[in-house]
Amino acid sequence: MSIPIGPAGPLRFPENFGWGAATSAYQIEGAAKEDGRGESVWDTFSRVPGRTRNGDTGDVAIDHYHRYAEDLDLMRDLGLRSYRFSISWPRIQPDGTGTPNQRGLDFYRRLLDGLHERGITPMATLFHWDLPQALQDAGGWESRDTAHRFADYADVVFRALGDRVPAWLTINEPKTVVQNGYLTGHHAPGRQDPDAAYLVAHHLQLAHGFAVAALRATGSDSRIGPALNLHPCYPADDSPQAAAAAHLYDAYENRLYLDSLLKGSYPEDLLADLGPQSRMVQGIRDGDLKTISAPVDLLAVQYYTPIYVTGDGGTAHRWATSEAEWQQIYPEGMYDLLTRITREYGPIPLTITENGLPTPDTLGADDTVQDAGRISFLRDHLTAAHRAIADGVPLESFHVWSLLDNFEWDQGYDQRWGLVYVDYATQRRVLKNSATWYRSVIADGGF
Repeated sequence: MSIPIGPAGPLRFPENFGWGAATSAYQIEGAAKEDGRGESVWDTFSRVPGRTRNGDTGDVAIDHYHRYAEDLDLMRDLGLRSYRFSISWPRIQPDGTGTPNQRGLDFYRRLLDGLHERGITPMATLFHWDLPQALQDAGGWESRDTAHRFADYADVVFRALGDRVPAWLTINEPKTVVQNGYLTGHHAPGRQDPDAAYLVAHHLQLAHGFAVAALRATGSDSRIGPALNLHPCYPADDSPQAAAAAHLYDAYENRLYLDSLLKGSYPEDLLADLGPQSRMVQGIRDGDLKTISAPVDLLAVQYYTPIYVTGDGGTAHRWATSEAEWQQIYPEGMYDLLTRITREYGPIPLTITENGLPTPDTLGADDTVQDAGRISFLRDHLTAAHRAIADGVPLESFHVWSLLDNFEWDQGYDQRWGLVYVDYATQRRVLKNSATWYRSVIADGGF
């Protein structure tokens, strides 16, 4: 593939490049108690005082459940070619098992039909953190049975909606569930239990493998793969200690997921660090890694920030941060990440399913939102992605996080990540300057 590149000329992406944007169900849908939807762990977590900023919940979110047609028109008007969204498990199976809720399936049929009518290719995620609360009560992801229940749910969704979905993503960011849900506890289910956390990692990946098998069993020709948030890990200095610490840090951040999914093994240094009596190591059964590493059709990559590791295993800041204090803005990390995956794991088709940042957006008197920082961020990261393509990375598409301002988990509604501004009091949508810029990029095939 020959792609023109150079500082003097425009950057042009492949003609069939999938320009897109992304959302997730709990963050946008609202309608938390409508049409048979059950409780999720995020419903429970967000209602505990002190868990979320301002006590915010996703009960209403941005009311996408009722306003999806308006949002579909926004996508069409932006020229999106791809829309990555998630399906709410408790909307399909209110208790996580059993007969599916037809009203929930019908909502996603309407959404999918609307995407196809507007010429937008759907990319559907099966699990974006909203585990049915009934399954959490039965052990959640610490229970191996939850992985089997996920396989049943996946089979229901594949058979009901599969003819409308050309690409499926299984588990969104298992690492975030592990780290934020079970190590720091600032995401649902709000635990701080390192030994449980890595057993959860194993069961999430087992659930992915079961879902791949479920899709193959239907005879579908749809594509399927996982969605991983990956962080390039760099030594914070030139010392051997920092190099060694960064290598182990990389095992927890990246290789725990990449090696198991794409090579069929867990990193030896990570297993040694956890120890043979850890719940994760004890929980691995014969055949599990074969299930986890069943061939996939694509890998969804989510990149937000690098990590710089000090000799004592701590972390350091090297670059300016966004409003999200954990996010260092380093576009080169995207290039490093994409080329590393291709170099170490082979030419698996890649898609960027999340990349973006929050900015202090306000609606001006002239009804515009000036978010130059987001435009700069996206331009620099797309430039890094373009360079990766030019260097042989099979990157097929790019999805901005996020299409719309929404419920940002423990941060509530304080952080705005969208291309589209949402006035939460009225639910009015307003294109930000970044949305107008992105529309031009899509129309031109680059910038």
